[in-house]
Formats: sequence, structure tokens, C-alpha cells
Amino acid sequence: MTVRTGRDFLGIPGPTTIPDDVLIAMHRPAIQIYTGELVEYTTFILDGLRKVFRTDGRTYIYAANGHGAWEAALANTLSRGDKILVLNSGRFAHNWGEMGAMMGIEVETMPGTWRDPVDPAAVEARLKADAGAEIKAVLVVQIDTASGVVNDIPAIRAAIDAAGHDALFMVDTIASLACMPYEMDGWRVDVSIGGSQKGLMTPPGLGFVAAGERALEAHKTADLRTKYWDWTEREGPLHYQKYCGTPPEHLLFGQRKALEILFAEGLENVWERHRLLAEATRAAVSVWAEGAALDFNIIDPASRANSLTTVRVDEAHGVDKVLDYALAKCNVTVGIAIGELKGKAMRIAHMGYVNAPMLIGMLASVDMALKAHRIPHGSGAIQAAVDYLGEAVPA
Repeated sequence: MTVRTGRDFLGIPGPTTIPDDVLIAMHRPAIQIYTGELVEYTTFILDGLRKVFRTDGRTYIYAANGHGAWEAALANTLSRGDKILVLNSGRFAHNWGEMGAMMGIEVETMPGTWRDPVDPAAVEARLKADAGAEIKAVLVVQIDTASGVVNDIPAIRAAIDAAGHDALFMVDTIASLACMPYEMDGWRVDVSIGGSQKGLMTPPGLGFVAAGERALEAHKTADLRTKYWDWTEREGPLHYQKYCGTPPEHLLFGQRKALEILFAEGLENVWERHRLLAEATRAAVSVWAEGAALDFNIIDPASRANSLTTVRVDEAHGVDKVLDYALAKCNVTVGIAIGELKGKAMRIAHMGYVNAPMLIGMLASVDMALKAHRIPHGSGAIQAAVDYLGEAVPA
């Protein structure tokens, strides 16, 4: 017996639910790539990305996932043998650094935990010790999708400034862009990267890079540049140069529509919607945690991300039972954990095209699974989420 017949619910931290209007926008024939309509699509998306990143800098579109955008950021600003400082807080900054190492960059990793954000004081101390200015760039993620932590980007910028260091500041916003406040220019970030498949509500396959003045200046002498990633090549006069070949047309059709949806809601309203849904999720998890078998992965409440919540489940009870029940019985896919949390946690995503009924349905499916498997948990989690939203979203 199940109650799963009906529309499926996707609650993983990317790819996220794609709006029907985005799917419809993609359901059309291919068009020519040199002039006309597609050129206008490219211009709209590049300008739209500037609005979402909150920058007056240059933006670039790649037919790639976020890992491709990582490589583009490094290749366009650094040279072989340059040193970078990677600020760990989970899995993804570390992986970005590994990519740099394969490109011939010297990588220094600042140790971190999977339960805490980056410590700005430690960043300041390390950069002050770099008397020879060997470190050319500092890399960090705003939200680590594995641990569920949010890093304080303005505080890290302040730490770099306090150290009097000239390193480029590069921020991965893949799990935070259009999910929480991000101010590239206001926070003096030099390079930002993003992807289409999370807060930007489009299928995977588009990677984005935004570059400020300091990054564009560094680009002039970078020797890791290759034709595909190269910003100069993509500034060429021909439309297809913006993609180093054939544009990914149907993803562009979808991404334009997704940006229109974001701008119709209003970016600040989008941020607030994510905050409200995140707080409702945290209200539910706090109740579940009363049973001592579940708990937040991120210790400090202020450092828990607004795009996903990583929840530890006591290994004696088994998180797989919860995930399998939610899918098999309710048609709800909750995110598995990855990296050092694999088999020890679940990731409840509340990012992108998601509203209160969708979120409450996901939480209720987890609650059903906990009850069905007799996993100890506090009672009233769903009511706690509803009560929070009822107070926070007034009539």
C-alpha cells in the first residue's frame, strides 16, 4: 500500500524542480544561431545574470555544469605555478581546489570542518603571514551543498582587507544564487560562479561566470587560458563566439524564461521566500531532534543555509530507510548525503521553484517515514513548520 500516485516531488539540492513555463519555453524547434532572436536571448541572459549577481562586471555563459565554471574562473585569471588558498567548509571548495591542482596551480587548503563555516579570523591570519604575496586567489563557496553551511562572504572580504592582501577573491554561488542575498560588487568579490540547475530553475548544463575589474585585469596576463574558456574569445564580434561554437539553444530558451519568472517575483522577494521556507524547515527539524536520533549537521543556527538543510540521522536507525520510504510510499525524493556524511544524513532542499505546500509535503513525507520505521523523534514537527509560516506570513 502506498500514497504515491500523483505528481512526483523533487527535494534534492540540484537539479531542482523546473517550472512548467520553463519546460514549455524549451519545447520548440531549433533556430539559427548567427543573428536575430537568439542574439537577443543571449543579451537578455547576460544582462539578467548581472542583475542576479548584483554586478556591473562582465558575465559569461558556458555550455557546462558548475565544475566547468570553476575551471573557467581559474583558467582566465591565473598562471601555471600560481598559488591559491582554498577555504574548506565541506566538499565543494575542496573540489574546486583539486581542479586547480590538475591545471598546474599550487593549492593550499585551509582546514575546516563539515559542521562549521569558514573562520574569517583564520583567513586574516594566514594572509598576513603571506609576506611575499605568493597567494594569488582566495576561493570559497557561499553555501556548501554537502554540509549545508553558509559562509559569511562580507566577513571574509573584510578579513582579506584587514590583512592588506591583494589576492583575487573568488566565490562559488552555485547553491546560493537567487536563494539568498549576494552582492558581488557591494562585497567586492572579483569572480563569481554559478550554475543553471539550482536557484536559477533551469536544467543542468549552463555554467556562469561574472568577472569584476580586477579579474579582467588579471586575465590579460593569465597563461592558463584556452580557447574554449577564454573571456577574450567570448568578447568577439560574432554571436557564436560567445559560446565558442554552437550555442546550447534550448537551455537558453529555458534560462531566459526562468529569469523572467525571477524578475517578476522580485529578487528580494525570492530571497525572502527562501528564508521563510528554510526557517519552517528548521522549525520541523528542531522538533524531530527532540528524539535524539536526528540533528542539524551545522552547529551554529546562524550558519545554516537557506537553500538546503542537512540533517544527521543516527546510524543505528539508518537514513536510507527514511529516504526509501519517502520515495516508495509518497513519491518524494529527498536528497542523499555525500562525502563524509554519506549514509549518515539527508539533505532537504528548499531552493528554486518551491512553495509552502511543496515544502510541507516533503517534510510530512519524512515525518511519515520516521513514524513508520519507529525512529525516535519529537512529535509535532509539521505543525511547528505550519505555525512558523502562519506567524511569519501574515494575512
